[in-house]
Amino acid sequence: MHRRERRRYVIGYGGSLLLTLAVFAIAYHFGIETTGVYLTIGLLGLAQLIVQLVYFLHIDRRRSSREDLDLILFSTLVLLIIILGTVWILGNLAIRMHGM
Repeated sequence: MHRRERRRYVIGYGGSLLLTLAVFAIAYHFGIETTGVYLTIGLLGLAQLIVQLVYFLHIDRRRSSREDLDLILFSTLVLLIIILGTVWILGNLAIRMHGM
């Protein structure tokens, strides 16, 4: 049991490290000005989030961890509402101020 747990942590650490180094390599090689780089960095960030949820927080599709997954999804929804609402309000304010 202990070996399996340690193996999961090592795999998670290796995956997170690999994804982080991939983001730095892409940003260093291609620069940060293009839209494709932003999309790639966002997708790699999402992949790293999934790796960390699975390997470090042990969130998966089993029945026992479904409540934890529901809590994480609800927290994500609340954060998205707050962030997108803020961007929407500030964007609307910027349009109104520069329109005069």
